[in-house]
Amino acid sequence: MNLGFDYPLFFLLLLLVPCFFRCKRENIKIYFSKTDFLPKLWLPKKDYLIVAVFILLVVSLTSPFLYSFTQTNQKKGRDLVLAIDASGSMGFDMEGKSKFQRVLELSKDFLKKRFDDNIGVVVFGSFAYIASPVTFDLKALNFILDYLDTSVAGNSTAIGEAIYQSIKALEKSNAKNKVIILLTDGYHNSGQVSPKEAIKLAKEKKIKIYTIGIGDEFDKNLLQKIAYETKGKMFAAKNSEDLKNIFEELNTLEKSPIRSGNYVNKRELFIFPLSFALFLTLYYIIKSRRLR
Repeated sequence: MNLGFDYPLFFLLLLLVPCFFRCKRENIKIYFSKTDFLPKLWLPKKDYLIVAVFILLVVSLTSPFLYSFTQTNQKKGRDLVLAIDASGSMGFDMEGKSKFQRVLELSKDFLKKRFDDNIGVVVFGSFAYIASPVTFDLKALNFILDYLDTSVAGNSTAIGEAIYQSIKALEKSNAKNKVIILLTDGYHNSGQVSPKEAIKLAKEKKIKIYTIGIGDEFDKNLLQKIAYETKGKMFAAKNSEDLKNIFEELNTLEKSPIRSGNYVNKRELFIFPLSFALFLTLYYIIKSRRLR
């Protein structure tokens, strides 16, 4: 078993411990003329209960945990970016829901099956931006997807910029396999980066792009060109069933490899120092009342 901490930076609060002994009222008078209303910041030599409570609370804040670590594979997982069109036209109906909502639903279902991949999200309309950098935290990704909506990046369609931002999201990746899945229902008509420039950059970075055209009005020729030149594949989805089948096929084309290591049997420990701190606090209160 190994010991880990979710928030180790909280340990920096321990630098305040000496203040419990050194910050006496005589020194505080330099800044406050009347110190009667201030709590006592110094301790008798034999009374370390408050210090112990403080240290235990800090340890609890770091969220300690025990885990087992198994080395399963030396290869990196696949890094993948979903580039989702959020232009105004994606708000149009597709069997009772907007095309955008259908894409989000199926994207979240797709993420459930990619638990060993490093995934990011790029949203685009008149411009493109990275909604989430590539991450293993699929819960955070789902949270971000829930807060996306149409027109969040404008109502036009910047396909070139969407690819460029997706490449940027993959910049620090060390994975051998890098993939972009581009979903759109329109034609490139916005942004500062042309599809031609974006395709060239993707080829230089050896990034494969799968393109998905939604509905009937998307630029089929451009999506085919993007997919062909980057050794990906182009798909067309006229309805939600088509879209569902495409995601299922993508799961077979881009299988999720095992990560180099996994946390197994993670056990949270913060409750123990927190409980002990509460116990000592109660004991200190009872002890103080008896001395009165």
